[in-house]
Amino acid sequence: MNRRSFLATAASTIALPRSSYAAEASPLASHKIERVEFRNVNVPWPRLVGRNAVKGLHGTGGNPRPVCVLHTNEGAIGWGSGRGNKQRMEQLIVGKTVDQLIDPASGIRSSALRAADFALHDLAGNILSQPVWKMMGAESPKLTKIYSGMIYFDDLDPEENPAGIDKVLENCQWDYDYGYRQFKVKIGRGNKWMLPLDKGLQRDIDVVKAIHESFPDVEILVDGNNGFTLETMLRFLKGIEGIPLFWIEEPFHENVEDWKKLHGWLVANGREETYRADGEFDPDILVLEELEKTKAVNMRLQDISSHGFTNWRRLMPKLIETGIAASPHTWGSSLKTVYTAHLAAALGNTPTVEGVTTEGGNVDFGENKIVDAQFRPSSAPGFGLKLPG
Repeated sequence: MNRRSFLATAASTIALPRSSYAAEASPLASHKIERVEFRNVNVPWPRLVGRNAVKGLHGTGGNPRPVCVLHTNEGAIGWGSGRGNKQRMEQLIVGKTVDQLIDPASGIRSSALRAADFALHDLAGNILSQPVWKMMGAESPKLTKIYSGMIYFDDLDPEENPAGIDKVLENCQWDYDYGYRQFKVKIGRGNKWMLPLDKGLQRDIDVVKAIHESFPDVEILVDGNNGFTLETMLRFLKGIEGIPLFWIEEPFHENVEDWKKLHGWLVANGREETYRADGEFDPDILVLEELEKTKAVNMRLQDISSHGFTNWRRLMPKLIETGIAASPHTWGSSLKTVYTAHLAAALGNTPTVEGVTTEGGNVDFGENKIVDAQFRPSSAPGFGLKLPG
């Protein structure tokens, strides 16, 4: 399905699905929050992740990830990513019934509950014996593609003996074998790490060409992390002429003039179907909305956690109405990939989800996994994630 057909199809499904449980009859009314805890889980990455256009070595993702865990008086448990003040959260929710805190049809009832947004969705799904995507009203999940978000500047490390492009291809092969058929390739080496600029820009071009040649059946996305100017981005695109791109992400910090010029160039040069993605990092919302009005940008990327699951539930229908696709940012944690997949499964309008692969951690992901190059959200209650003991 091409971009226009995808957006037209999404627009035809604008209505928010209704929860299958009326509030007055909901089993959520009999469950009261008895205990709140904040703890950590581990969801490390399978390999060392290198640099991007602006940040240094990203590491192995082994830092503990904070989660909120909720317990009810009837023994139900819900958990999800979130950090907060335990005492403050106890004051807000202990003794409250679950239906006072969350409406399955719309999300948490107060922004003060943001730290427990994922946990409350998971808890409600567990009580209702429904996966979150179904609790949100979908009869069956809307499946989506998934891309590997782990193709960084691994050719530049270690600094004393850079591995070269073969290391990038090795990592691509690992991701291909894992099940990915989309790779998001970090570009922008000439912004900071590989100078002079022309040298870094040529390496960006050579890397994308090598990936395309080695994996011709893979769709390529590129992410500049705001490390380009309009002029250098156009030079990059001319350098990879003939190689299709699924999307271009954050070539420069969002601004109306440059994005409109880039969009015009893409249309004039046969790349009108390439998604133009922005809004992940500290977006200027007014500028972003102006760009979306003209379709210079047509893919919204705000983070699933920092923007919030409930806020995304409210935003998605508005984006559908205006013909803007969405793929909430998930980088850092594979838990966030699962949350975004459940959101997409319920509401659609997400042509691909960012995959953050994990290996060797202590969370059981159950049925949440890649199948035939798509991410299949679990059909188990809640988000289908098992909290470590």
